[in-house]
Amino acid sequence: MEVQKMRVVSIRIDKIKLCVEMAKNDFSGKELSKRSGVSVMTISYIKNGKTCSVSTGAKLAAALGVDISDLVQK
Repeated sequence: MEVQKMRVVSIRIDKIKLCVEMAKNDFSGKELSKRSGVSVMTISYIKNGKTCSVSTGAKLAAALGVDISDLVQK
């Protein structure tokens, strides 16, 4: 039986774009966490420049009402 390794693709969310969208929605980190299902700690890591999975980025984008491409650092 062969076991295949799954590769998790990570992305870097632009922290300024994230903060701008949070401000537009009047969301604190805690509020964004509640609406997205992403932990407050993970949101804090992302705001400090850490990468995240595509699925995490998609959850944040959906909660903020934007496309994930609007948040990804280019």
